[in-house]
Amino acid sequence: MGIVVGIGDEESGNQLSTKSRFRCNSPLVQVTLIGLVCFCCPGMFNALSGMGGGGQVDPTAANNANTALYTTFALFGILGGGIYNILGPHLTLAAGCSTYVLYAGSFLYYNHHQHQAFAIMAGGLLGIGAGLLWAGEGAIMTSYPPPNRKGTYISLFWSIFNMGGVIGGLIPFILNYKRSESASVNDATYIGFMCFMSAGIVLSFAILPPNQVIRDDGTRCTNVKYSSVSTEAAQILKLFLDWKMLLIVPAAWASNFFYPYQFNNVNGFLFNLRTRGLNNVFYWGAQMLGSIGIGYILDFSFQSRRMRGFVGIGVVALVGSAIWGGGLANQLPYSHHNPPPKKLDFKESAFAGPFVLYFSYGLLDAMFQSMVYWVIGALADDSQTLSRYSGFYKGVQSAGAAVAWQVDTHKVPLLSQLIVNWSLTTVSYPLLLLLVTLAVKDENKTEDETVKEATVPSSNKDTAT
Repeated sequence: MGIVVGIGDEESGNQLSTKSRFRCNSPLVQVTLIGLVCFCCPGMFNALSGMGGGGQVDPTAANNANTALYTTFALFGILGGGIYNILGPHLTLAAGCSTYVLYAGSFLYYNHHQHQAFAIMAGGLLGIGAGLLWAGEGAIMTSYPPPNRKGTYISLFWSIFNMGGVIGGLIPFILNYKRSESASVNDATYIGFMCFMSAGIVLSFAILPPNQVIRDDGTRCTNVKYSSVSTEAAQILKLFLDWKMLLIVPAAWASNFFYPYQFNNVNGFLFNLRTRGLNNVFYWGAQMLGSIGIGYILDFSFQSRRMRGFVGIGVVALVGSAIWGGGLANQLPYSHHNPPPKKLDFKESAFAGPFVLYFSYGLLDAMFQSMVYWVIGALADDSQTLSRYSGFYKGVQSAGAAVAWQVDTHKVPLLSQLIVNWSLTTVSYPLLLLLVTLAVKDENKTEDETVKEATVPSSNKDTAT
């Protein structure tokens, strides 16, 4: 499959390619664009899920839909990297985005008919689409930036993406402000989500293939041709025997496992409808702060990339232990059999403590996932390899989430859920430290090599592959 890479004429084309940071084919613009795509689709999905039960009083339909979602996501997350390498960004991302619109529409339908079948089917299809979208996103976010600034670009992406959750949290808060009693969200809430998700489909066509993206120093992000089905199938199978991926498995499994507990059993269990929407504004806002903070540590704290990895993992481990400890103190007074006497409203004084905890959960989520993405990005620099690594990460992550949503559906004791979540994240830290020790190299020896491998040929400004 051929791609013509037009970089302009001899004099003006090189300036366009390397001097303007805000040109369309720069890593900054491309990572910003994929952030906006995820702002519109996964960001709004996160806001919808964060309300607890998909905005419904009874979370059963949402739990079953999410189980279907993460079951198919587990498969297509792993396959997504190979599909992205074959189809390229436009088809892969647009197909993925379209399934988010269908999912939000299924809950609009459920508001009127109370039938789970459509929501469960839409959840299964969304799992396929999300696998495609996140594999592409992972490849773009980890391979397009310069090697020594991946933490910064990851935090940029994470901030834009989670702004979707902030705006998405405002939608149910504003539209349901006068409905402080326990109720499902109104139709306008779901329609608002669908409009944003539809915009994500359009934005996905602005993403360029990796061999058309050029960094500010004149180097291409990668110089690859689209792959074949047989090649990708063989490479995906090898991931299951790759020791680097096996060390990431616990962190991947843990990274979405805590969502059902936090969304349904903290936000959904403790707060009324309008307050849940407000909480989500701050939950996803906290993610922006968390990603910026850990991104700075991972890029600027020390000259040695390996040392930055050690410090970043250590910081997340300490912050995570403190937050889960606070979660334990909050969880002890209530359970499924001993619920709080009434739902909290943001105007009540008792709101402050649980709110700070929920805010902190968002902070930790961003720090944890940004840290894992940074480690993945430090393992390689080419788009094809990183798309497979990212797809494997999302596949394992989604398998864990599928199990977690059913754990919640079967009313496993809340204290047990918290302890399992805390244990899973804790186990992952020493394994990530081992991975950084064995597989992450310092950058000082690779600068010239990277330029030599990826520099745009001066004698061939317009190339076809």
